[in-house]
Amino acid sequence: MTDSNLANGEGKVINGVSFVTEKKERKEFLNFPYHHYDSDTHWVPPLYMDQKKLIDTDKNPFYNNAEIAMFLAENNGVTAGRIAAIVDHRFNEYHNTKTGFFGFFECTENPQLARWLFKAAEDWLNSKGMNRVWGPANPSMMDEIGTLVDGFDAYPSLLMPYNKPYYDRLIREAGYDKQIDLLAFNLNQDMVDIDRLQRAEKIVRHRIPGLKFRNVNLKKMDREIDIIRNIFNRAWSDNWGFIPLTEEEFEDLGKDLKLIVDEDIAFIVEKDGEPIGFSISLPDYNQVFQHMDGTLFPTGIFKLLYYRRHIDHVRTALMGIIPEYQGKGVDALLHRRTIEVGREKGYYSSELSWILESNTQMIRVAERLGAEREKTYRMYTKSLG
Repeated sequence: MTDSNLANGEGKVINGVSFVTEKKERKEFLNFPYHHYDSDTHWVPPLYMDQKKLIDTDKNPFYNNAEIAMFLAENNGVTAGRIAAIVDHRFNEYHNTKTGFFGFFECTENPQLARWLFKAAEDWLNSKGMNRVWGPANPSMMDEIGTLVDGFDAYPSLLMPYNKPYYDRLIREAGYDKQIDLLAFNLNQDMVDIDRLQRAEKIVRHRIPGLKFRNVNLKKMDREIDIIRNIFNRAWSDNWGFIPLTEEEFEDLGKDLKLIVDEDIAFIVEKDGEPIGFSISLPDYNQVFQHMDGTLFPTGIFKLLYYRRHIDHVRTALMGIIPEYQGKGVDALLHRRTIEVGREKGYYSSELSWILESNTQMIRVAERLGAEREKTYRMYTKSLG
């Protein structure tokens, strides 16, 4: 049996690694983290149904233009790791590359087993004509990405990853190099210099007259999603890893966000009536999920209803300013509104994430607000030769 057999889904087990094809194997792929982290204080079990959708090629619109292969690893008959290999065809068409991704990587502290997992994923990507790997992406660049490399003493915010501290070493020992770091900044009400923010707002409004801020209207979410998608695709077009999101992907994202977004801290900014930017901060439902086991039933729904009333942390997860108005302070005004409304609603702290380590402009905005860097997430790359 050769490695190519496993890459093509023909082989059953090579070096303890198997190609996921059956329903029970997919279930084990999803279940593994819930056992792997059962003694980790700061791991937050995600909702199982959300994790299931991420790998569902029928229900996740990402797979309209992408493929995924999943692998499980065993050690002495016990599941000890998993990984997925992903080809995002739109990413490659947009960037004119042959880049594959790895994602959903989890493994016990066993470097040899980790290397076999990566080899299985790389062989499959090779069979698809890819010559480079990025990761982790779970499964797309709009989902959880990156490996936590510092900040293990704090809970992750909503839709941000958490992993074992040794993962950076396992990934590097499998032949991967750092590609770029993604930063998360923490800000609380005690850190904010309100007077400074007020002075900054006067300067920005003098520089850009005609600015108007309004809340996202959840009752007209289809219209709002169109506005946000257009701004996002223009605002992020020159950023690392960007591909324009399709209407279908944004509509699906909008359906998920509508369930958790607080429209009081979700804004669209207009200039003379034309939308030029947006900011969406999400109540940190990880403060709820940490009291659950990843399921809503039979008791999870009651815990959700109870603990969501006590959320005091938010994450500014999506923000975009069209290029003509970038670097002019509009983003700072969006942050100010989130801070002021957040105080009124009982949100004590917020996370600004993720911010590219190369995005000095956004880092300066975060630091001027008084935010402190709390976590670093790393993306990796490897040539397939």
